[in-house]
Amino acid sequence: MNLDSSIPAIVTGGASGLGEATARRLAVEGAKVTIFDLNEERGEGVAKEIGGTFVKVDVCDTGSVAAGFEAATKAHGGVRVLVNCAGVGPPMKTVSRDRNTGEVRMHDLPTFAKIVQINLIGTFHCIAHAATQMVDLDPLTDDGERGVIINTASVAAEDGQIGQAAYSASKGGVKGMTLPIARDLARDGVRVNTILPGLFKTPLFEMLPEDAVRSLSASVPFPSRLGKPEEYADLVEHICTNSMLNAATIRLDGAIRMAPK
Repeated sequence: MNLDSSIPAIVTGGASGLGEATARRLAVEGAKVTIFDLNEERGEGVAKEIGGTFVKVDVCDTGSVAAGFEAATKAHGGVRVLVNCAGVGPPMKTVSRDRNTGEVRMHDLPTFAKIVQINLIGTFHCIAHAATQMVDLDPLTDDGERGVIINTASVAAEDGQIGQAAYSASKGGVKGMTLPIARDLARDGVRVNTILPGLFKTPLFEMLPEDAVRSLSASVPFPSRLGKPEEYADLVEHICTNSMLNAATIRLDGAIRMAPK
């Protein structure tokens, strides 16, 4: 697939971090980008800068997702590229002990459910809507390619740390559904791939102390630094343009294998 002005793209979580870098890259390549996010001020600002469209979308809400796709289609036409970057990951151990009272507490189940709802089910909401549009579009290439879907999991899908039961479960689910969805959509010319980022310099890391960032950076074998969001966008661009990449889950991590904590 060639990224040009004929390609409508949607980026969830596109107001910041990996999603913002992806939205900017796709726009530079000529794609007509719609950003889905809950942060209206930031999302509208990024969309204005890249000549795209912003829609406030809650990926957990089926009606919100449907309305978002309707607005994106109205603005730019049927989606050809979907990049799922929306996600959360607050840490919580399966059981923890209060340091003062010694009381044992189990993982808050609503928090577990919310993380899975956003990261896994929210991703599938958007995949299903995008695929429904893509399979009805005209092929773009002689191979019959109609569209590409790129999901964001995490190295935590394979190297989950202490306190990451919910996050790892959600991201492991995203990794696990990549192959069957790619198989579901193969005969209609829609590719599905998933990126597993390691430690990337996103707004989450900007809130950490400098010594913590240095320590985390040093834990990456090579290059010994945090990944740049633009490097994630590099891989998104390559997946879009390389039609042989299908059903792949790709670690983008500088060879890191996460320790238990």
